[in-house]
Amino acid sequence: MHSLHGCSTPAGRLEWSALPHSIALHIDGPEPYEFAYSRGMRERGRLHAPRPWLVLTAVACALAVVCTMALWRPWLQTSVPAAGGDEPVAAGAELLTIDDDAQVLVFGDSWVYGSAAIVPELGFAYRLGENLGWTVTVDGVRGSGYLKPGIDGPAYGERIAALDPQATPSLVLVEGSINDRKRYAPDVYRDAVNAAWDALAATYPRASIVILGPAPQVLPVEAGTAAIDRDLADLAAQRGWWYISPVREAWISPDNYLEVIDTGAGNDHPSTAGHAYLAERVMAALSAITAPSDVIADAPVSPTPIAP
Repeated sequence: MHSLHGCSTPAGRLEWSALPHSIALHIDGPEPYEFAYSRGMRERGRLHAPRPWLVLTAVACALAVVCTMALWRPWLQTSVPAAGGDEPVAAGAELLTIDDDAQVLVFGDSWVYGSAAIVPELGFAYRLGENLGWTVTVDGVRGSGYLKPGIDGPAYGERIAALDPQATPSLVLVEGSINDRKRYAPDVYRDAVNAAWDALAATYPRASIVILGPAPQVLPVEAGTAAIDRDLADLAAQRGWWYISPVREAWISPDNYLEVIDTGAGNDHPSTAGHAYLAERVMAALSAITAPSDVIADAPVSPTPIAP
């Protein structure tokens, strides 16, 4: 006696068939999955007669496995999920106002410093000033983060406390950092970020503050980097600050990874061409959140940043 059964699952069509001594299951989805079971069991060289309860148990176990696979769909998971979805975290954020001759502080880690470019001055932060006509102060410390001290200076909080309070930036762009991914603990990390941001807002109360999340130095995106991206997006939204997510927007993907990242020994940073590309992406992201009358209104528009 042969029977064929089927149902629909999130992965596609699930079908199973049963014979007296065998069972076969099949998922017809993006990546077909098959399972087969045979009742021809031997013990010490003796063939045992069919036992219906064993067949039923095997069917139940097989169906449980297949249903789990149908819901999990591991073949669709190529990296750690990034922060956010296709829509901004919240609507109604005010567009930025940036003057043509704006004074801008770009603060962050080695990506802001310009590591792996032929010279640091070809890094993306410097290119922003050149491309847009802004007076840009570049404050990048290699290896630093909100939790991690850097090669050239301390962690973000201590560095922010040392900023010049007499400076008058109209825009502060805070980048990163992947350097915290190995020290990441949710509560500790969020506390460090909030303390640093409190100090930054108090130092420059008239500045617009935009948070530029970490960009992946390797693919797939590491779990710590994805967690940092999610936390920064959430904390920025709570303050009504714009958040730009290179992770969510896949600025660096398998298609362009080798064109953007210098994978030489000790690098895993943007190359000179990679920094130029990042500058274009940052300009486009800022354009999307800046009033149309401002200087970057004509920059190419990138995928929508995460709004507060």
